Amino acid sequence: QVQLVESGGGLVQAGGSLRLSCAPSESIFRFNFMGWYRQAPGKQRELVASISSGGSTNYGDSVKGRFTISRDNAKNTVCLQMNSLKPEDTAVYYCNAVRTFREPYWGQGTQVTVSS
Repeated sequence: QVQLVESGGGLVQAGGSLRLSCAPSESIFRFNFMGWYRQAPGKQRELVASISSGGSTNYGDSVKGRFTISRDNAKNTVCLQMNSLKPEDTAVYYCNAVRTFREPYWGQGTQVTVSS
């Protein structure tokens, strides 16, 4: 069973920055896509950002220009740099990994809280 271990969440003031990391129990090269989703109370889970094995990235409209997803191949991690954070970014952030013909894998979630 693949494990995705997230770290880096916390409390930050509006306008601040946080960096989330996701470390899978297998090589990141074994996944077609890795990314981050978030879920705020009373809302559906939504895509924040994803990165393909080839390095192509995709972002949710609300985070474009503020968040950056990247892979650190040497550390076998996927990171999400979040800048200019807003209170509406407050949510539980989940790491996601997708492999062809398999159900997606999910991390346990890490809380991000942005105070106004």
